Amino acid sequence: MIITEKESVWERLARSKKPIVLYGMGLGAQKIMRAMEKYQIPIAAVFASDEFVRGQSFCGYPVKTFQQIKELFSDFFIVVSFAFWQQELIDKVTGLSEQYELVAPHVPVAGEDLVTLDWLKQWEVSIREAYELMGDEQSQKVFAATLNYKLSGKISYILSVTTPKSQAYERIIKPTQEDIYLDLGAYDGDTIREVLAYAPLKKIIAVEPDPKNFRKLLAFTQTRQEEILPLNVGIYQEDTQLAFAARAGRHSSLSRDGSGKLTAMRSVDSILEGGPVTLIKMDVEGEEGPALAGAKNTIARYRPRLIVSAYHRSEDTFILPLQIARLCPEYRIYLRQHPYIPAWENNIYALAPAKGF
Repeated sequence: MIITEKESVWERLARSKKPIVLYGMGLGAQKIMRAMEKYQIPIAAVFASDEFVRGQSFCGYPVKTFQQIKELFSDFFIVVSFAFWQQELIDKVTGLSEQYELVAPHVPVAGEDLVTLDWLKQWEVSIREAYELMGDEQSQKVFAATLNYKLSGKISYILSVTTPKSQAYERIIKPTQEDIYLDLGAYDGDTIREVLAYAPLKKIIAVEPDPKNFRKLLAFTQTRQEEILPLNVGIYQEDTQLAFAARAGRHSSLSRDGSGKLTAMRSVDSILEGGPVTLIKMDVEGEEGPALAGAKNTIARYRPRLIVSAYHRSEDTFILPLQIARLCPEYRIYLRQHPYIPAWENNIYALAPAKGF
């Protein structure tokens, strides 16, 4: 059985008799607040780590320290509402979960779908088909843990399957000096640095639509000797222009409400113009599906190794593996969770027998 949890995090919070306190501020907290309002879940207080408490308010709530929360309530239910990867924070939150009821609810980076039992039931066939595509036992464990986490908000599911990203590079991707690397969502060159730590690369094409991020990317490329082609465009299933919300950070994305600046979008097939590629990374803030669709000819011709972010939309865990398998049934698909709460850095790694150039 893939789904073992019996209720959603929202149902659990709604039936709790304890004061519910939010830990953290920011966009994630605002999304969680909206979900709690939908389920009529009252918020008793908001707190933050001591170094972030400066007498301010957040969404109308005075931001308190954890000590102040303990002085206010004898017991309480903690809702973690910020994202983090640092081991010291993971250890801190894990420690809190051993003393108090605690959840870190999943709210999607892109899209609006919250994961509930009814939602999972609607996707039952796709979930089963995607689970069967998983290339090894660890991938199946990550798949099941990810969906149970998204339903329940229990961090134990994430922690039980977390492995270092270095392991995926060393055991699955195995970069070589013959690789032609296409980095979609190159940000400031961070993942280029990651790959170069394992091997020099023959050529790099780095795509980043956000103007401020792109300037950082250009500065990075000027410090490197490798052949790097930076492109200041977005990635989509076809060449077009779409509204893009530039946030000068990791969460710049297409704007679904039409706000933002009209920005040039390119497909992978258009960028490469039939040329070869051996490794593609896709981290494009919820547009991984269209990015894959726009790479169909490249994938069919060259079967490049794929690194695809699978955490922006609630359904990415199962929809993206199915899409990859349709594009090239020969792909062996792996799923890995790297250190992060909530379940970000949840990545698909796909390998197929390469075709010659």
